[in-house]
Amino acid sequence: MTADKKAKKKRVVCCDDCVYYDYDEYADDYVCTVSLDEDEAERFARKETRDCPYYKFYDEYKSVQKQN
Repeated sequence: MTADKKAKKKRVVCCDDCVYYDYDEYADDYVCTVSLDEDEAERFARKETRDCPYYKFYDEYKSVQKQN
């Protein structure tokens, strides 16, 4: 396996750590708040994609450091 293939294999995104993963009171569940187009939403629903192009790691400690 080449290094490029290994890097692609490691890129599994966990939505729990994403900035865009928020609690929706109406759905009473956590949902992705990124506005996906119809094709992207279908690919995610079918799990045809391994990683999200919109994933952004949420670091709550980073925002606390800015306040100090």
